[in-house]
Amino acid sequence: MGVPFEALIPYGIIVGMFGVTGVGLTAVKYLSNDGKKARWNRDLWDRNMMERDQRITGAFRAQSGNAEAPKGFEVSNPWKLEKRIF
Repeated sequence: MGVPFEALIPYGIIVGMFGVTGVGLTAVKYLSNDGKKARWNRDLWDRNMMERDQRITGAFRAQSGNAEAPKGFEVSNPWKLEKRIF
């Protein structure tokens, strides 16, 4: 006895929705990273360099090849203060 074709329609819908979600997630990651592949396995150094690049260029994934920092960068200090409790 064969499987009726009506039973395959829900499975096709489920597989199609998994495909739509995968493509949608990939598109959102791609667009949120300025058209570049998503970064993975970032450590503290990478996060600090990404923050510095954002302060220099104004964009999260952009980099600058200028030898001099833009005007106003000298007061753009990334250091955070620690709260000391005495």
